[in-house]
Amino acid sequence: MLVRKRWTRPALVITLAAATLVGAGVALGPLRKPPAETAAPVSPTRDLDAYVTRTSVHLADVPGDWQAWAQLGLAHVQLARITYDPGHYPAAEKALRRSLTVRPQRNAAALTGLGALAAARHNFREAAGFAERAVAADHYSADAYGVLTDAYVELGRYPEATRAVQRMLDLRPDTGSFGRASYLFELRGNLPKANELMRRALDVAVDPADITFALTHLAELAFNAGDLGTATGYLTEGLSRRPGEPALLADRAKVSAARGDLDAALTDLRAATATLPTVDHLVTLADTLEAAGRSRTATDDLVRVSTRLPGAGPSTTDIDLVLFHADRGEGAAAVAQGRALLAARPSVTVETAYAWALHSAGRDREARKHADRGLRLGTRDARAHYYRAMIRLELGDRAGARTDLTQALRINPHFSLRYAPKARAQLADLDGPA
Repeated sequence: MLVRKRWTRPALVITLAAATLVGAGVALGPLRKPPAETAAPVSPTRDLDAYVTRTSVHLADVPGDWQAWAQLGLAHVQLARITYDPGHYPAAEKALRRSLTVRPQRNAAALTGLGALAAARHNFREAAGFAERAVAADHYSADAYGVLTDAYVELGRYPEATRAVQRMLDLRPDTGSFGRASYLFELRGNLPKANELMRRALDVAVDPADITFALTHLAELAFNAGDLGTATGYLTEGLSRRPGEPALLADRAKVSAARGDLDAALTDLRAATATLPTVDHLVTLADTLEAAGRSRTATDDLVRVSTRLPGAGPSTTDIDLVLFHADRGEGAAAVAQGRALLAARPSVTVETAYAWALHSAGRDREARKHADRGLRLGTRDARAHYYRAMIRLELGDRAGARTDLTQALRINPHFSLRYAPKARAQLADLDGPA
């Protein structure tokens, strides 16, 4: 959902998860970071697990409580987000549909939950449909507007996404609404505002998962701008709160690699992939192994096998997999997957990935159109500029390639272990400053 270098940012789904955003009763005043935690770590799912248990017992006695069914479903969606375990999805859907069966009319909570569930499964058209029905049923549901924002962003409907998140801010200025607003400003290239809003997301965060969310994305905003020191600070705080959190470990690995400490990067990536072997984390591990002069074959094989396992969902044919095939020179597979993804989810991040897939297949005239569309909002994305530079170079546009390479390295000289060195070498070959 809403990440990103993350190509899509994981959204804060449900309660706990551009035009200028103004008003909303939101005063962007002095920021207050939460104090460092000194108590022993507590399971991030402890309270939710207890809630699920209590609610399940209650529903055994009162099966007609449609609100409790909806809240039980929402809790399972939230558990899936926190634990990265899609095994919660069937339980979530069963509870949410039971709520709708008991109360089929004006049941915004169940509709919002089904929208969040569809978004978690990367079915954003279905998510938008449920969220629109939820908003119609309850104009004051901040959660419904949050799901609507997520869906509209991934469908490339940015003005509508901006209006939806503004309404969410009006209703409830919390970590979820500030985080979504931050991402919309990030997509439009307004990084100072994106950082300001994400710091507000951290400032108002109380739940440990929300604090981790904000710290992770503050670190990513800093890294994507080439600020390794700031990124390290946020990652250190995040890992002090949630030791072993795979997203934080993977991000710390990117910082270590950018500083040339490939051994530290590999240690963190092996720990991250042991817990959460996503395509994104596995590809980062493979690229780091290659940079360290070690074989990445086994890791590449694991990516291919994981996408063919029974029960593999839409995320296995997502942006990272399109880029994986394109980077390995498997143009036909990259194009086929990218075309299907673009049809389902025409966001700027998918446009950029599809452009790179087309380039890998030698279809650079088509690729240029999609590369331009991927940058149409003014996103400050070093990798997207590098991709367009290589496409321009193949089309004989040396001046355009030089401009994009310069911009990529200006945005983030560490944007990719695989491609940043190639960008510097190519720029030097074009008589540009390295």
